[in-house]
Amino acid sequence: MSASLGRAWLHDFDHKMERGAHAGFKGVEIFYEDLEFVARQKSGDNEPSPEHLLAAADHCYTVCEKNGLEIIGLQPFLFYEGLKDRVQHDLLIKKMKLWLQIVKRLHTDIIQIPANFLPAEQLSDNVDLIAADLRDLADMGAAEEPVVRFAYENLCWSTYVDTWEKAWDIVRRVGRANLGMCLDTFNIAGRVWADPASSTGKTPDADADLKDSLERLIQEVDLNKIFYIQVVDAERMTSPLVAGHEFHVDGNPPRMNWSRNARAFMYEEDRGVYLPSEDVAKAIIFGLGYKGYVSMELFSRTMSEKGQHVPHEHAQRGIAAWRTLVNRLNLA
Repeated sequence: MSASLGRAWLHDFDHKMERGAHAGFKGVEIFYEDLEFVARQKSGDNEPSPEHLLAAADHCYTVCEKNGLEIIGLQPFLFYEGLKDRVQHDLLIKKMKLWLQIVKRLHTDIIQIPANFLPAEQLSDNVDLIAADLRDLADMGAAEEPVVRFAYENLCWSTYVDTWEKAWDIVRRVGRANLGMCLDTFNIAGRVWADPASSTGKTPDADADLKDSLERLIQEVDLNKIFYIQVVDAERMTSPLVAGHEFHVDGNPPRMNWSRNARAFMYEEDRGVYLPSEDVAKAIIFGLGYKGYVSMELFSRTMSEKGQHVPHEHAQRGIAAWRTLVNRLNLA
């Protein structure tokens, strides 16, 4: 089991990879925005062409290989499944054809798909349609050599698929070997256990509901369908994240605003973390027997700070959290 680094395209890609490798990470998630950033740097074009993006993928792979980092996946393929606008759906199918070329240049075989969080009026809640859309992508990936896999992830603020249970139901309906899941401690605990809009920071029956959910996870989920996991925590809000809060954005669910501003690495008590992320990680690692990559994916306002020290500090924080997890769970 190894740690990988996730996210942050606001800083120079080459520098981030060097800092992550120096800290001790073995793998990395590549964000599409990273590719766009590199493509703009090298082409000077604000709207990079497919050719520029493919060249950027070549560059990113070379940098990662030089630093001894395995690219575990490309993400996020956003706002795809369940669209009422089928013209937009067709455009995203076309976009996926480019992504399938990109992952080959990155020498990886996973594309991550976060569950759709567009407004409800733009989406269908028909689970058969959602599954059919994802099945189309799985079949496209299965036709590639090597096969491309898709990791579907529930987000705790997704419009319809906001729990692992709902994501697992969709994955089973798709019924393709190359369509599985990404499980995230934040998105699991952040929906069933935590509520940033509550004065308590928790849902009414948080502990009991999480216990029941994790027991079902262990009993129901096929380990072979877990393509990788993300382990992270979040700050408890000092006041409910509602209108008037500094992180509030009109039209966004509170959990989305919370996620974008206030995630933190596990065990960072000085930053006010409070999720039962370790319990979720134990259920996945020991209950299911997961042994693959663990991504220390982070979204936070701290990543928007300027300066070359920012990637270094986050890499050090991330690897410290990983080492604490290894020690506490005896994963070495």
